[in-house]
Amino acid sequence: MAPRIATSAADAVAEITDGSTVLIGGFGNAGQPMELIDALMECGATDLTVVNNNAGQADAGLALLIKERRVRKIICSFPRQSDSWHFDEAYRAGEIELELVPQGNLAERIRAAGAGIGGFFTPTGYGTLLAEGKETRIIDGKGYVLETPIHADFALIKALKADTLGNLVYRKTARNFGPIMATAAKQAIVQVDEVVPAGAIDPENVITPGIFVDTVVELGGEK
Repeated sequence: MAPRIATSAADAVAEITDGSTVLIGGFGNAGQPMELIDALMECGATDLTVVNNNAGQADAGLALLIKERRVRKIICSFPRQSDSWHFDEAYRAGEIELELVPQGNLAERIRAAGAGIGGFFTPTGYGTLLAEGKETRIIDGKGYVLETPIHADFALIKALKADTLGNLVYRKTARNFGPIMATAAKQAIVQVDEVVPAGAIDPENVITPGIFVDTVVELGGEK
C-alpha cells in the first residue's frame, strides 16, 4: 500500500500523541528532520520517550522539545556536548530520564527491532555500570551483555527523495539512522526534498523500501 502523502509537516505528525515513543533520525545536524521536530513541538504531544543519537543541540529541534519539558525520557548515546544546555538543565533538575546506550548498541537495538530479533549479546558495556541489572554470559572466554530491541510508535526521518510508493534515497551521510529507524517503528514519517513518480528512482538505488514508510511530506530542498 502506498504511503499517505501529507500536505504539511503538521499534517504528517498529527497522529503522534502523549506518551508515544519516537525515534528521531540524524547524527548531529546531518539527517535531522528539523521541520518534523518543529511540527511535533507545535502539535502539543508530551510525555514522550525519544530515541536519538544525542540529546539535542543549542536552541533548535530536539533541544526545544527538551526545553519545554515535552520529553519524559531520552535514549541516546551522546547526551552531553558543548551546546546541550537544555538537556543538562532538565537532567540536573530531575525532569528528564536518561538511558545511556553506547552508539553501536543503540544502532543494533534499533535494527534488532526492525528485524524481529528478541535480543542479542554484545561485549560493549560488559563489566561497567551500563550492564547492571542485565543478563551476562561468558562466550568463548569473553564477557557479553544481553541487549533488547528498541521498538517505537513513530519514527521521524529525513530523506532526500521519495517516490509515490514510499521508496527512499538519502543524501550521503544524512542516511545514518534513517533506514533502521524506518523498520523499527509502527509508523515511519519521512520528510523529503522531493516526491517523484513511481519508477523514477532506480530500484538498485532504493535504500528504504516503501513497505516500511507510512507518511511522506515534501518540504523542499536542503537549507
